[in-house]
Amino acid sequence: FSCEWAKAYFRFREPYSDLAYALEAEKGGTRAILMAVQAHIIKYLLFVRNTEYTHLERLCRISRQEQGEALAAALTDTLWAAGGGGRAVICLVTAAVHVMPSGDYKADNLTERIQLFEFSEKAAAQEFICDHINCFRGEGSHGVILFLYSLLFSRTLER
Repeated sequence: FSCEWAKAYFRFREPYSDLAYALEAEKGGTRAILMAVQAHIIKYLLFVRNTEYTHLERLCRISRQEQGEALAAALTDTLWAAGGGGRAVICLVTAAVHVMPSGDYKADNLTERIQLFEFSEKAAAQEFICDHINCFRGEGSHGVILFLYSLLFSRTLER
């Protein structure tokens, strides 16, 4: 992955601002993934989340915690769809090395530390993502790469 990809994570605008619902997206390769997730975030905030606010207020009047909940719902929806509605695989980075470099594989200090968590229930997957949301939205977390790996493993390499 390029330096741009390695630095990319899911970063929202300021909570309670006019753009509190919006992800910040740099120019380049990660923008497409961020915008796909952004569409699911808006869908969640407008049509799924229960609140007393009007439609436009639903987008602006959200806290940092609500941003995390919207991101977790968006990531889960996307992974669940990729898994055909019956599974989701979530990739997180651990300290331990799970794959030893060999042959043509060049270590990148990320891929070899990824651990897979498989879920057969959507609610359990969403709760897991919610509990580990900073693994996707924290600076230096490689959040977009982790989500891309999660998509690939949820979809399966065969499909």
